[in-house]
Amino acid sequence: MSVPKKNRELKAMLRRAGFFQVAGGKGSHTKWRHPNLSRTLTLSGQDGVDARRYQEEDVENAIGDSRTGGAK
Repeated sequence: MSVPKKNRELKAMLRRAGFFQVAGGKGSHTKWRHPNLSRTLTLSGQDGVDARRYQEEDVENAIGDSRTGGAK
């Protein structure tokens, strides 16, 4: 079992992959877009909180999709 990433780490990964934050998140939710993808990715939680495994998987999948130019 690996140590969970913090939400701030997931956001940094998205920025490095070319994602940008868009308006529209409520509370601790943030929405992210990539120029090569038609969908948005929503992350929830404060920056210092451990990310849930499904959030890490969503970020990894979105980054992979942005490289290939398509969504699953």
